[in-house]
Amino acid sequence: MALLVDARGLVKLYRMGEETVHALDGVSFTIARGDYCAIVGPSGSGKSTMMNIIGGLDTPTEGKLVIDGADIGAMSDAELAQFRNRAIGFIFQSFNLLPRLTALENVELPMIYGGVEPKARRERAAALLQRVGLGERMGHRPTQLSGGQQQRVAIARALAGKPPLLLADEPTGALDTTTGAEIMALFDELNREGVTIIVVTHDHEVAAAARRTIEMRDGRIVSDRLNERSARHDAHV
Repeated sequence: MALLVDARGLVKLYRMGEETVHALDGVSFTIARGDYCAIVGPSGSGKSTMMNIIGGLDTPTEGKLVIDGADIGAMSDAELAQFRNRAIGFIFQSFNLLPRLTALENVELPMIYGGVEPKARRERAAALLQRVGLGERMGHRPTQLSGGQQQRVAIARALAGKPPLLLADEPTGALDTTTGAEIMALFDELNREGVTIIVVTHDHEVAAAARRTIEMRDGRIVSDRLNERSARHDAHV
């Protein structure tokens, strides 16, 4: 399959007083279109830095990262902002929904920034909320929704601009076990439909739901393996 993410020798240095911290220390990996990958590791492993760089929220000190044909390190701040809106659908642990807007209006937001005309964006937002099982909750505000429902709105919003990549940061961290499993099942459905997903998590059960796990420690990749579900899937193809 064609590559969507191509990371080569990524280094990220931070100055903390007189000390230089290697948040990333020569990280290389690729992710194909249609893949479903988990990036795992304990606090301080570099996974959050990796997430910020993949998401266009930061740039590497050294190395090269190409996502959907775009060189992240070569972009200006304005170009990075445009790239994020076009190429990345973000899903956060805390949902990040605007409380005064309805579910429908929250899902419309990325399309407003993307210049989609009102009728088309309302129709797409409604279709996406139907897709994530919230067709009866379009007019509800976040405070009128459960945590799982808010995360489904956030997933619909992430899909609104038809980005090539979904990037999820601890997507079940604020949810109970049952609701978290429902969200992971929805990710599995989306991936089977061809959506490329990267989940950043410390939870190995969440990581096991992906097709592949990249494990990080001390700013380096220590393991890159296919998960059992991927092996079972491949065996039946």
